[in-house]
Amino acid sequence: MISFFQKKVYMVDYLHGLVDIHNHILPGIDDGAKTVEESIALLKSFSEFGMTRFICTPHIMNNLYDNTPRTISDSYKLLSNELDKKGISDFQIDYAAEHMIDDNFETILAKDEVLPIGKHHLLVEMSYLQPSFNFDIAVDKIAKNKYFPVLAHPERYMYFHGKYGKYELMKANGIQFQLNLLSLSSDSYGSNVQKTAEKLLSDGLIDFVGTDVHNQRHLSLLKNIKLSNKTLDKLLPIIENTIQTFY
Repeated sequence: MISFFQKKVYMVDYLHGLVDIHNHILPGIDDGAKTVEESIALLKSFSEFGMTRFICTPHIMNNLYDNTPRTISDSYKLLSNELDKKGISDFQIDYAAEHMIDDNFETILAKDEVLPIGKHHLLVEMSYLQPSFNFDIAVDKIAKNKYFPVLAHPERYMYFHGKYGKYELMKANGIQFQLNLLSLSSDSYGSNVQKTAEKLLSDGLIDFVGTDVHNQRHLSLLKNIKLSNKTLDKLLPIIENTIQTFY
């Protein structure tokens, strides 16, 4: 007899060794951790399921989070120094940024004030309200500056949900996709985002994963996500690709 009830597994049991390329752990510079103590608490919570490598990606967003390589570096040093003082050596931490494609993005790109993940991947995002008017131009300039554009959480742009072909077009234009692991539960961003996340994953359009964790609430949600074996089978190669690319 065929069972219609698939056994589900906890996603965090399969995240050991993942390099988290999208998070808001650095203290005091965006809508993520507010203090260095909060940052360390988040790191310790991550370590409970075997995640110890992080590339921190605070927002660079004109007129809201006006971060620069200097402000981000200073926050990173603050966290690193506090970890050293406390004798905590379990984590490997680097920093980059999540760049909003806004009216200032092309300026900071031209001035080489962007912060790639590693050497070649640039994490970018758009507003949740509407697509960036200059998105295609910005992507072209990112490529000309010898970066791979990586679009953060494509599943969360609900204006594309009814225009699914737009995702395929972006992929054809060389844009890589980073899925938020939190999107694999309706408790995080809603059922429509979850359905789109699972479809993008099923269709082989996702390149990398990240947590996009901002706070302990996000971590609690992450710990409770259960996946079907079918979704897990699609997710595991993406986890491995993320590790192999950014380890």
